[in-house]
Parts: sequence; structure tokens; C-alpha cells
Amino acid sequence: MLGAVLQVVVVVLGAPFLVGLMRQVRALAEGRAGAGVGQPWRDLRKLMRKEPITPHGTSEVFRLAPVLLVATSVVVAAVVPFASTASALDPVADLFAVVALLALGTAVLALAGLDTGTAFGGMGASRAVTTLALVEPTLLLAIFALSVRVGSTNLGAITESTLQHPASVISPVSLLAAVALAVAIVAESGRLPVDNPSTHLELTMVHEAMVLEYGAADLAMVELASAMRLTVLLGLLANLFAPWGIATDAAPLALLIGLVAFAAKVTLLGTLLAVGEVSMAKLRLFRVPELLAGSFVLAMLAVAASFFLA
Repeated sequence: MLGAVLQVVVVVLGAPFLVGLMRQVRALAEGRAGAGVGQPWRDLRKLMRKEPITPHGTSEVFRLAPVLLVATSVVVAAVVPFASTASALDPVADLFAVVALLALGTAVLALAGLDTGTAFGGMGASRAVTTLALVEPTLLLAIFALSVRVGSTNLGAITESTLQHPASVISPVSLLAAVALAVAIVAESGRLPVDNPSTHLELTMVHEAMVLEYGAADLAMVELASAMRLTVLLGLLANLFAPWGIATDAAPLALLIGLVAFAAKVTLLGTLLAVGEVSMAKLRLFRVPELLAGSFVLAMLAVAASFFLA
């Protein structure tokens, strides 16, 4: 239980800093000074102090969506093996449960966008659900390909298998699954080239269109949950294919090393993603399904290869 609690604390506290780091890296790469790594936390603190305002005509769906979004992100952060595979929650760290929780958060936010009754909210929700329908099967298949050799869809078991057989990281199955999972994570977290997290142009925005009516503490929770989901997804990618440093027992020193390794790997992946975004332009909306369909095909090939090469 200590490992699960520590994972949640690190993800909640570190997620805004990860977003700030990525913004700072992009700013430096573009020749700007940047607002600093701690700016997202300052923004959240400012939002928490503002008076909450709810649009007229919205239902409980709109008001409960930020809470449910944060709740699903916290549960995923607790059950996925980031610091240690010896967690009391490891038996419920199942591939299908984790992906379902991530999909639930996206679906709840899309319903909130529809609940506002605005054109932007409906447009963003439509785009988000379209992306969800293509991303979630890719996430399932890419990780399922890794589970075939283990005989279990438990994420802890998959991570331990990679630790015991490090050569499997460079196998065709792992390489295909890694590329497919990386593309799906970029789409799921709303990053370039699928979505631009810093835009407010109605023709391009997806995530921002759904949260335009939120403000104060509700918007703070939505932004915190989005940062947590990005951190969780990058951590999942890191520990599935490079789990070195993760603890295999509940010793305090091992947990500390696992947390440091997790933070370092997520920081490295976030930095690489930010550097890559500088040289990318957002894809046209009708090109996004083609990109996600390509990642789905790669995930299918990974699953096929896992059976043929087993």
C-alpha cells in the first residue's frame, strides 16, 4: 500500500511540473524565455482562488465530470506498477481495467462538453470520441501483444517478465508494440500532431473545446487530471519497455529507487516529446484517423508476431 500511495503522491505533485518542463523545453527550442517549470502549479493555485461559475442549463454531468476525471486518473496512478511491482493493488492492475478507466475519463469529459449545449463543446466532444474509438483498441492490442508471452494481462507480470528477459525489448513484437503505443499515447494525451494543447482556434482544438465553459476549481481539476494522464501514459510506456530501476519488493530503499527511476524516465520521455513537437505541425483533422489507423495496424502486427514468434 505504501508504494501505491507514494505513486499517487509523485504523480499528483509531479504532473504539473512535467507539463511546465515540456513548455519550457519548447520555449527554449523556439528561442523564447518561457514562463518557468513551476508555472502550471501557479496557474492551478490562481484558479483555485477564483469564484466558481457554472453555465446556466447544465446538469450534474457537467459538475461531476472534473471530479470523475481526477478520480480515474488517481486510481490508474495507484494501480499501474510505476515504483514497484510488489503492490497490494497489483492484482487489479489489469490491462483491460486500466484502459477502461482511461476511456471513462475521456467519455465523461466528452459528455460534459455536450452538456453545455454549445457548438464548441459538441464539436470537441465529437472529435474526442472519434479519437477515443481509434486510440483505445490500439492501447489494448499493443499491450496485449506483450502479455502473450507472459500468459497474463496483469501489468505487473508483464513488467517483471521484461525485467527477467531484457532481450525481449528488442524483439519485433516489442518494437511494433512500442511504436503503436507511442502514437496512441500522443493522441490520448492530446499532443501534437493530433491536437495542440496551447491553441484556442475553433477549427483545430479538441480538448480545449470541451473545457471552454469550465472555470475556477473545476478548470483546475480538469487541467490537473490532464497532466496526470500524460504522466501516467508516459510512465506506462517507460515501464513496459524499460522497467529497469523498478522495485520488485516493498523495501523502502527499493521503493525510493523505483520512484526516482520513474521520475527520470518520464522526464526524459516528456523532454523528447516536447523537442519533437517543435518540428511538428498539427495534422489536418481528416488525417488524424489515418495516423491512428496506422498505429492500430502496427498493434495488430505486434499481436500476430507475438503468436508466430512465441
